[in-house]
Amino acid sequence: MNVLIKKLPEYEVAFVRRIGSYFEPQAHWGKLIQWSVNNDLFPPHQHFIGISLDNPSLVEGDNCRHDACVTIPKDFEKENHSDMQFKRLDGGLYAFYPFYDAPEKLNLSYEYMYKNWLPNTDYEADYDRYNLEFNMNNPAADPEGKCKIDLYVPVKERGL
Repeated sequence: MNVLIKKLPEYEVAFVRRIGSYFEPQAHWGKLIQWSVNNDLFPPHQHFIGISLDNPSLVEGDNCRHDACVTIPKDFEKENHSDMQFKRLDGGLYAFYPFYDAPEKLNLSYEYMYKNWLPNTDYEADYDRYNLEFNMNNPAADPEGKCKIDLYVPVKERGL
């Protein structure tokens, strides 16, 4: 696997949270995408980012939290959108891995990053920041039903 270290900026996002198994239909994405289209927030100027907040190996599937996010511009008037939640995503160093496969195989990339790649580098996971899954395509429109995700795992230099 080809992993690179990249520095990401801070992002402000609108998001919809879902609680339930990561391996079930993700209807919260539809709600976010519809809201995004209605507010002219879509690629290439904005990014759709998934945040898996729980490790399904440690948290019961029905309790796993996932945030479907879209970046918003600095001048976006959040106060006019009480139907949406907002938060800031910290920038900094991230280990970047491009993923293109069946959606249910994304967890294998996480396992590789945390169990194999990180222990053999000068970096360690930074658990004060979120893993970020930049969605680069719509799997429903992909000829093979695969998702293309730029996976970013927050890291810091070992011992810092």
